[in-house]
Parts: sequence; C-alpha cells; structure tokens
Amino acid sequence: MPFNRVVAYYGNMYSKNMGVLGQYPAPVMLSKLQSEVKRWEQADPGTPVIPALHYICVTAQADAGRNGLHNLRMPFSQIDSVLRMAKRINALVFLDIQVGFSTVQTELPLLEKYLRMPNVHFGIDPEFSMKEGSVPGKRIGTFDATDINYVTGYLGDLVRKYNLPPKIFVVHRFTRRMVTNYQAIQLRNEVQVVMDMDGWGSPESKQKTYQYFIAQEPVQFTGFKLFYKNDLKNEPHRMLTPAEVLSLKPIPVYIQYQ
Repeated sequence: MPFNRVVAYYGNMYSKNMGVLGQYPAPVMLSKLQSEVKRWEQADPGTPVIPALHYICVTAQADAGRNGLHNLRMPFSQIDSVLRMAKRINALVFLDIQVGFSTVQTELPLLEKYLRMPNVHFGIDPEFSMKEGSVPGKRIGTFDATDINYVTGYLGDLVRKYNLPPKIFVVHRFTRRMVTNYQAIQLRNEVQVVMDMDGWGSPESKQKTYQYFIAQEPVQFTGFKLFYKNDLKNEPHRMLTPAEVLSLKPIPVYIQYQ
C-alpha cells in the first residue's frame, strides 16, 4: 500500500452467517472473489488489485466457555485450510481476532507461527473487545491506542526478525469509542495500519460513517467494508459501487466483503 489495493472476502469456516468466506464451497467463493477483483481493476485501472481471505480465527461468544473469556479460538487446522485456499489464487490471508474478555496481548502471540509467513497479515475488531465486562453483542467494545501500539510493535519485530515484507494491520471501526486516543497511535515502517469502516446500512449512511469516524481521525490507510446482505436491508436496497467507494476521501485501499 498505497500502490496496490487489497480486496478481501471475510468470514469464518464454521458459519455461513459471519461472511461470504464461509458461506460457499471454496471453488465458488474463490471464483466470486476473483470476479470482484476484476470489478475493482476496471473501476481503477491504475491500481493493481490483490485478492485476500480475511479469516476470523478467534470469535467472540455470548457464552463464557471453558476459558471464561467469551471467545472461541479456531483450530490451527482451519487456519491451514484457509492458507491452502488462498494459495490457489495467490491471495493474502488476514487473521482476525474478536477477543471477548481476553486481550490482544494474550491472543496475538498464539498466532505467531502464521504471522511469520510473508503472506499472512492481521486484524482486530474492537466491537468485541469487552473491557467493561459486558457480554459480546450486548454493547460495542473498544480498543485503545496502547492496544494498537502493542500490535504494531509485535508485528514490526516479526518483520525485522524474519526479514518479511510489511505487515498490513486492519482495525475495524464504525463508532468513535471503538478506537480511543487515536492521536497516540505510533506508526512504524514495518507495519501498514488500515482503519476499516465496518458499519452496514444504506449508501448514504455508510458514506457518513466513513466521513465521521474514519476520515476525521486518520491514522495511515483506510478501508471500507461492503455487506452482501445487510447493506441491502434499508432503502435503496443496494450496495455502494466501486466507483462510489473510490469517490471517498481519503480513497480506501483495502476493501472487504462480508
């Protein structure tokens, strides 16, 4: 980034409701992703597009579970299957975590063997970081700049130690409180931080959310999520087109489909 755009399919292999990644058999899903890549190439011919699979490898849970942390860690065999799928189309892989009652400081090191790989990147979802103790899904959670700086420091160390290309780090956001003290976020040469507009709704509401919570608190790069189902619920029952997303300022360089 910013010389390439990443177009990612998001989801979990155990759920057809968490995103398109787990909704279809692998060949169908990969074909759909490649079709979206072509659409973005046509919309912005000057920017090469890289496909990606954005996999939720730690999912928040309403039930406390055995560990009491209100999260469920996916087995490594599932992460391995996503890596194999990505290899078929030379796609990047993002490992995304919903920490629940845990912390990013606890969950991130558990994924180090994958993050050592040059094609594997990382994402966090503040919505499901329940620092105040609410059950996930009852309230919107939060991460602070200290959490984000921990991640960039950890990823930066891996990049230097293993001589890797820069890691892309996606932070989901659709409210101000989801990311606190953004001015204190520290940028590092080894990590590219993407603030991803994660809200769903009508084209107008999504554009306003981007303006209020992404454009007004810039960090480095920006992203935009499109929902195949939820974005169609309200009038005018359609998703934003690539051309409309490209009209936003700053122009998103990471696009995610759920």
